[in-house]
Amino acid sequence: MHRPMEKLHKGALELGIELAKGQLGQFEAYYREMAEWNQKVNLTAITEYGEVQVKHFLDSLTACLALDGQPPPGAKIIDVGTGAGLPGLPLKLAFPDIRLVLTDSVGKKTRFLHHLMEVLGLADVEVFTGRAEELGHRQDLRENFDLVVSRGVAKLPALLEYTLPFCETGGKVIAWKHADIKKELADAEGALKTLGGQLRGIVPVQVAGLTDQRVLVIVDKTRATPAEYSRRPGVPAKRPIKSQNARPVD
Repeated sequence: MHRPMEKLHKGALELGIELAKGQLGQFEAYYREMAEWNQKVNLTAITEYGEVQVKHFLDSLTACLALDGQPPPGAKIIDVGTGAGLPGLPLKLAFPDIRLVLTDSVGKKTRFLHHLMEVLGLADVEVFTGRAEELGHRQDLRENFDLVVSRGVAKLPALLEYTLPFCETGGKVIAWKHADIKKELADAEGALKTLGGQLRGIVPVQVAGLTDQRVLVIVDKTRATPAEYSRRPGVPAKRPIKSQNARPVD
């Protein structure tokens, strides 16, 4: 008989994370609920038990490679475009003392997340339905988070406009990407300057099972984002901020 979440357990140890039996049980329940809801709501194309452990849950925990091993105690984290709760919820299950906000524009997905909160009995988690461009202007969310995470949402110029407005000065954004991102990085220079971000570095993900050259892009928030950003829904993706339009760095 297999141990529940054995691949996740082993992979997490590679990252220096020891998941207790109760935590692995929560991940098991997360998988069951996701598989069941996925039959009626399009949450994920990855549904096989082993693949979910590695390509969803473990991949989410690789954020620790950019965080000196783990999020700071009590960190306020927002996951922008979370979908089925990734990467935010695996981080919450691994590090229960973080305070987490999950956002997604699709109501069916956020209904799943509300249901999942009840099943898992999680505290200090809020779920918001809406576009990042609009939520980023809410007073209770804007520049209010130590860490902003986002996985598989958009190319970097647009993604920075979605995420940096949520990040407090001195905080950071972590974006999950794949290896050859030189063009994305070059295209994002204008967005970084305009929105108050500065590239800290690119961290390669070298964990068993994650073999497709994944990397984490780490951006520091160095100054406040101008009030007009994010722009209207749809605009960041259609008209990314260009370098020649960038404001000078203070």
